[in-house]
Amino acid sequence: MSDASLTAAAARRTPRPAALARWLWAVAVLVIIVVAVGGITRLTESGLSITEWRPVSGVLPPTNEADWIAEFEKYKQIPEYKEINLGMTLEGFKAIFFWEWLHRILGRVVGMALLLPLAWFAWRRAIPAGYGWRLFALAALVGLQGAIGWWMVASGLEYRTDVSHFRLAAHLLTALFLLGGLVWTARDLGELARDEGARPARLTGAAIGAIAILFVQLLLGAWVAGLNAGQVANTWPAMNDHFVPEGIDWSGGAWMALTNDPFLIHFLHRWWSWVAALALLLLARALAKRGARHEAGLMVVTVAAQMLLGILTVVTGVSMWIAVLHQVVGAILVAVTAVAVHRQGLKSASANC
Repeated sequence: MSDASLTAAAARRTPRPAALARWLWAVAVLVIIVVAVGGITRLTESGLSITEWRPVSGVLPPTNEADWIAEFEKYKQIPEYKEINLGMTLEGFKAIFFWEWLHRILGRVVGMALLLPLAWFAWRRAIPAGYGWRLFALAALVGLQGAIGWWMVASGLEYRTDVSHFRLAAHLLTALFLLGGLVWTARDLGELARDEGARPARLTGAAIGAIAILFVQLLLGAWVAGLNAGQVANTWPAMNDHFVPEGIDWSGGAWMALTNDPFLIHFLHRWWSWVAALALLLLARALAKRGARHEAGLMVVTVAAQMLLGILTVVTGVSMWIAVLHQVVGAILVAVTAVAVHRQGLKSASANC
């Protein structure tokens, strides 16, 4: 084999952690964009406008009037049209179709943005040892997210006028878990690019506690969205002149109220946010004491912005763009939390070397 061939072969076997990290950060930004469009889709009641799951042929929207009418006729068969949107015009249908179509297209873009570069990096043997399984797991998670998305939509096609808030929560939380995984892995690869002997970060007990508290808040937020619970009160801090709102339905038992009552779920979401904020601010304080002032400051700013947006969402009666921004900053908060707990985990990993 010639020297040139040997050099080319060696180049194909050289790990490229810095390039991999940049790629994952780009995909993470795409995920945040998808979350934003998902929020618009939900708030414009567009999520049930496409009544079939066609992963390949569904890429193209209707291209002529006959195709649009055919899609509209399918929508007319579901309860949402019959009970809520009866009499909607074709132009009105096109408007809601656009957001659901865009949301699905962006989901496919995220999948391609993960799969195609991953295949290229794997062919070039540019993936560092121990990271291949993690990258393939992230790619597989995108496929799972697509399946969960259709499972969510299917819940509103036969007997309901909206999707199940449990399935909506699964869809959103899976997207946020993917976002956290992308950020965490990108940070690990970034450390490896700076130091060939760097070990992956580890979750500490404090980090796990903060993540668990944040998870509860995100779950409650997804339920609020799915039940339109943000609209049951537009005052803050009281809910319709009461600290504990009137109207909570306890007739089905405490568990039924906790998981299905919009008044109670709204109440829990607005006050658990303070528990989540305290946990994250304590995490920021711990990071600042260890010299990670940049991560700590970013955490404080993001938590403050999210709290303010949550209050504004309530007092504006769920203004669409404020509510969308609240969801987007929530996704950014997940990414910032991943950065923060990763930084804390690096301390733990180095201490155990």
